[in-house]
Order: sequence, then structure tokens, then C-alpha cells
Amino acid sequence: MNTKAFILFFNLVLITGWLSAQTISKEEMIFLTSEWKGERFPDGRPRIPDDLLERAKRIMIDDAWNALRNEGYHNQFEGGWKMVNETLMTGRAVTAMYLPSRPDVERNIKERGARQGRKGNTNSWPIDTLVPGDLYVADAYGKIGGGPIMGSTLANSIFSKSGNGVVFDGAARDLQEIRNMKGFNAFVRDFHPSFTEEMVLMGLNTPIRIGGAIVLPGDLVIATVEGVLFVPAHLAEQVVSVAEFVVRKDQFGFEMVRNNIYSTGEIDSQWTDEIKTAFLKWLEKRPDLGTMTRQELDQMMSKRTW
Repeated sequence: MNTKAFILFFNLVLITGWLSAQTISKEEMIFLTSEWKGERFPDGRPRIPDDLLERAKRIMIDDAWNALRNEGYHNQFEGGWKMVNETLMTGRAVTAMYLPSRPDVERNIKERGARQGRKGNTNSWPIDTLVPGDLYVADAYGKIGGGPIMGSTLANSIFSKSGNGVVFDGAARDLQEIRNMKGFNAFVRDFHPSFTEEMVLMGLNTPIRIGGAIVLPGDLVIATVEGVLFVPAHLAEQVVSVAEFVVRKDQFGFEMVRNNIYSTGEIDSQWTDEIKTAFLKWLEKRPDLGTMTRQELDQMMSKRTW
């Protein structure tokens, strides 16, 4: 075996080991996210395009929530967070599940991790998998004292790898230092000066529960001051498109009401043909908002609940 072939073989073995530790199989990942038809990461996690992550930053979370409910997805939102700042975040979910530790289980997990090249405590392992556009989401079972799974050092590592912050159903520490990280945000249950104690990583890129929401690896995460929405990857394009339309519709409606062209009752109900025609003409004069055909408008309005 020549040098290049050996290096390739070694990397494949290393990657395979890293992907298998604490994770579901690639086959299970694809099974659980089978409605996603786009690109995937090597472990099977859906890879939502970067441009869609950017588009999601310009929509309203309530519009996206409504679009999801129209499709029957009622368990995708969680509120009640403390934040570092009001920076909005969108990204692809990298999930982690923590449980209270017990000596035999934690010992086995750490020994296997060491054989696979993992270093440090298990709360650093999810960070090693992050790539640009990812957003680290962890179920830390709401633990506060002895529960912070991130301090300023790990926060810097997370931000350098992903360009994003975190959503933890648990705690973080070092708030004063983390606040100095421009562009970084953390949605947590609380901040606490303690460190990780009696906790172990039991799942990496597995389905998790965040409060009343279910989260799968690769979900589109939209984190705002109102709360966090987890959009299944296969619905991300549809949900963002609907929410983008609502933004345009609202801008049109505000202008029409201010100028006494249409009443609020006319704008806030199913539109007449006259209003639809007026909207399309209004949109033609604003190419920065995108284009829309009458057929697309009719289809969008047919599901209106906003």
C-alpha cells in the first residue's frame, strides 16, 4: 500500500469511528429523515443549502410556525430561554443528548472514545463534529447547578467551527466573557458558575427532545428573541418560502391600509381578484422582494391561516 493510499485508508477508518460513537447508524439517519431528498453529510445528516440558512434569517418565526402547523407539525417550537444577546441564529441542527452519569456507563463511553481518538470530557465531542452552518442543539435535561456544558473556551471553539452559537436545554457558564464574542449567542435555561458534573453524552446526532419539541439532526433551527423553531429539513424550503411571502404580503397590506386603498378587513381575509392583481403589480415594482406568478399566489393564499 503506497503512502497516499494508506493515508486515505487511515482517514476513512478514523471518520467511520467518529461517526459511529454515540450516534445512530447512517441507515437509521436516512430512515428517520427519509423525506429529505437533497444532499447529505457522510453520516446521513441532511445538508440544507447555505443560501436557505441565509434566507431564513429574514423571515418572521411566527409565520414559519404557522406554515409548519398547516402541514401538521405541532411540536417544533420551544420558548422560555435566557440569551447572551438578541442575535438571531439559523443553522443545521447538530444534536446531543446528555443523561445523568453512572460510573460504568461513563467509563465505557470514555474508553471507547479514547480508542477512537476523542479527547477531553464528553461535552466537547459534539463540538469536534461542527462545520460552518451547523447549530449545536443539546438536551441537557434542564440541569443548572453542575449542569453547564459550555464555558467561554468551548464557546470560542463552537463559534470558530460553525460560525453559530448554541441552543441548550440546560445551562452554560462564563456569561461575562461570552458576551464579548461578537456574533455569538446562546439560548439556555440559565447561566451558572459551576461546571459539568455527573453528566455524560449518551447521544450524538440522534433524535432529541427540547422541552416540548422534537429535534432531528439536520433540522433547520431558527432561534430568535421569541423562541426557537425546529423545522424538519424536508420542509425547510417550503416553510421559508411561505414565510417570505407573508413578509411581502404584510408590507403590501401595511401600505394599502395606510393609504386607505383597502380596509384592514379586506387585507386580513381571503383576497379578491382585484387585490391579488394589485399585489402582483405592486410586487413588479419591487424586484428586490422577488417575483411571483398568479398561479403561485393563488396556491399560497389557498392555505392561508395568517
